[in-house]
Amino acid sequence: MLRILTAGESHGPCLTGIIDGFPAGLEVNIDLINQDLRRRQGGYGRGDRMKIEQDRVELTAGVLYGKTIGAPISLQIKNKDWENWKEKWQSQSLPKITSLRPGHADYAGMVKYDLDDARLVLERASARNTAMQVAIGALMKQLLATFGIRLYSYVTQIGSVKMLDHTPSFDFVEKAKQSEVSCPDPAISQAMIAHIDRAKAAGDTCGGIFTIVAENVPVGLGSYSQWDQRLDAQITTALMGIQAIKGVSIGTAFENAANPGTQVHDAFYLSEEQSIKRETNRAGGIEGGMSNGEPIIAFAAMKPISSTLKPRPSVDMATKTATQSHYQRSDVTAVPAAAVVGEAMLAIALAKALIEKFGGDSLTDMHRRKGRHL
Repeated sequence: MLRILTAGESHGPCLTGIIDGFPAGLEVNIDLINQDLRRRQGGYGRGDRMKIEQDRVELTAGVLYGKTIGAPISLQIKNKDWENWKEKWQSQSLPKITSLRPGHADYAGMVKYDLDDARLVLERASARNTAMQVAIGALMKQLLATFGIRLYSYVTQIGSVKMLDHTPSFDFVEKAKQSEVSCPDPAISQAMIAHIDRAKAAGDTCGGIFTIVAENVPVGLGSYSQWDQRLDAQITTALMGIQAIKGVSIGTAFENAANPGTQVHDAFYLSEEQSIKRETNRAGGIEGGMSNGEPIIAFAAMKPISSTLKPRPSVDMATKTATQSHYQRSDVTAVPAAAVVGEAMLAIALAKALIEKFGGDSLTDMHRRKGRHL
């Protein structure tokens, strides 16, 4: 069983990840992990924090001579901003934040953990922690790649600007790379950038929608046996675990809800080689809680960034008086970055399901057992 934990604060010394149950024998390409970390830090509309951090991962356990050995894997990403905060934290000279910020974890976190300072909430609730999730997901993508599974993402909407026709295609990968907002349509990309500029000028923020696709996923990952074993349940849980994600669909779920079944369900056909084929993939590659051999397609909706330069009505928890929200350094939008995090979380969910189905303490064992299922 694959188990994953992360730890670390936004302005603390480092972020830490622990992976237990990862098979031995995978040759790790650390450059590919750092490449995804750089992708996460990019995107038009990002804030000043990205100018400080230059994330690089260090593998501190579980990888020897460049290969996983079956032992727990430990990863670390140092926070460069720690040097700017270290003295303040150690001297306890940072002023408390008691003015609640709408949309953040401040209020619920202070009440839940009996804290009198929202700073102690935001340090762990911060999306800075997604850096470690991306590092872990990048390692999972390397495992999936040995089975021919490849993942990619792109942005289809920022604010009110959206692509109208975006049937997933691997061709989108290169096109999205050329876009500052990871949108494969050049004209729509420019319109998205203009929308972000208007939001910034108004002291506001914007959200959007991104798509994540996994191709060449074998049939039968997940199960209908129990609700929590369903692959779509595991994927949506992983994606909803990303900060600011408030909605997820597998395939064209919300469009499907408006149409009759005969126009929704993906019909079966026989190819010339007598194999099963589909002409549509409205189910997003999952039926009955299991992968069905079609590309897995997920859409995730990200709310606008909660920290707005323009203050919002709030309450001071210390004095119980009306006030204005406290502004913390933030982005105008982070939808392109969230798409990279989405890739990582989909990779984690698929890796868990793959290991559960084919098991094995080593990569060799997994491939041997996969071969028996063909």
